[in-house]
Amino acid sequence: MKFDFGLVGLGVMGRNFILNVAEKGYSSIGLSSSTDSINILKNDGAKYNVEGTTSDKKFIESLSTPRKIMLLVPAGKPVDSMIERFLPYLEENDLIVDGGNSHFDDTDRRYKYLKKKKINFLGAGVSGGSRGARNGPSIMPGGSKESYALIRKIFEDVSAKVGKDPCVEYLGGSSSGHYVKMIHNGIEYAIMQLISEAYNVLKIGLNKNNNELFKIFTDWNNKILDSYLLEITRDIFNVKDSETGNYLLDLILDKAKQKGTGKWTSQSAMDLGISIPTIDSSVSMRIISSFKDLREKASHIYASDIKNNMKIDEAEVEKSLIFSFIISFAQGLSQLQLASKEKSYNLNLENICKIWRGGCIIRAKLLENFMSAFKKNPKLENLLFDSEIAEHIKNTESYARKVSIFCINNNIPAHGLLSSLSYFDSLKSSKLPMNLVQAQRDCFGEHTFERIDKPGFFHYSNWQSI
Repeated sequence: MKFDFGLVGLGVMGRNFILNVAEKGYSSIGLSSSTDSINILKNDGAKYNVEGTTSDKKFIESLSTPRKIMLLVPAGKPVDSMIERFLPYLEENDLIVDGGNSHFDDTDRRYKYLKKKKINFLGAGVSGGSRGARNGPSIMPGGSKESYALIRKIFEDVSAKVGKDPCVEYLGGSSSGHYVKMIHNGIEYAIMQLISEAYNVLKIGLNKNNNELFKIFTDWNNKILDSYLLEITRDIFNVKDSETGNYLLDLILDKAKQKGTGKWTSQSAMDLGISIPTIDSSVSMRIISSFKDLREKASHIYASDIKNNMKIDEAEVEKSLIFSFIISFAQGLSQLQLASKEKSYNLNLENICKIWRGGCIIRAKLLENFMSAFKKNPKLENLLFDSEIAEHIKNTESYARKVSIFCINNNIPAHGLLSSLSYFDSLKSSKLPMNLVQAQRDCFGEHTFERIDKPGFFHYSNWQSI
């Protein structure tokens, strides 16, 4: 028989995704070098029309044409390797979908390479983890419209749904899908950092125990901060270790790891010349956390204590989190807006917010508000310029300042919150002290400067004549 869909990589993510596809009625075949992975797939998919093989040739020849092949393998060389392995068996108009977290530059290169060979190629970001893969992820495909048309129905059927809306949408040309997924992950880094800071303020600054934290986060998640990341954080506070009986969270080493997409977001922002300090700070904090021994040493040299010389409560921490939560999205979405112009992606930010509402890690109630903002003004330069969003910021700004001061006075690190506040203050400052920077640059390097009273570029030769 001929299968409707093929998937390469039968790890947890891949196996769950192919089972999702098969459950929706599409006959599917998986390729893996591991017979154990194939046997698990067959066992888990016993009631579906799903098969597995270790043979490239059998895999390709078992698919109906034009073939629809999805790769869920590690980014980098493994993706290139699979493409080269398949090329001898592929035919014109077959489709390869890279569903991993590939760098957008690699996706551009593969898109052009396969286009010359008349093979369709999509770079599709997939978010939602293994549970999302099985029950409905958010999918972010980019490439040609013709390529997407080949797999649109499958993706719509397997994606998460918000009401009747599938959380998948054709985004744009070339590497747009992977670029959007990268920004998704950058925002994810920021929100995770901000939630961890709020937790730290409540735990260290306000002496809340895990049971109290569970109740606080339950309350928060029932209101404007309703989101997947807050929901799972709430649940984490309730989990106890089966061996010790202690809360599992308190037994976890405070060293956070990363896979690179947050760093790529910051690097791309630098290349584009756009400021995303909250996202940057979240990447920096993961790096700082990895130096556990160094931090232990510093903690003995510089004693930290909680002075509690000002009072804050959990409601004020909640409002500071709302403020920085919105700022994080504003930074990521403004980067998408600029990247869309620079890379000719022609992104629709309303649609991006729409498909992020379900299935993905950053799904949140506020995305409805963000959708509305971009529906009113598709060319909105920054989310903070929308009148409705501006009201949320105005209503929470003072609390962000108060909690920031509390953190500074009590030696509580809050890099994400402080970066959010500094970004906001800089954005709304019609005059920054960069005139001095330009004078310094001209003084030591003759880099020239512009004036406020007449057009043109100028150099002053006697800065140090006195």
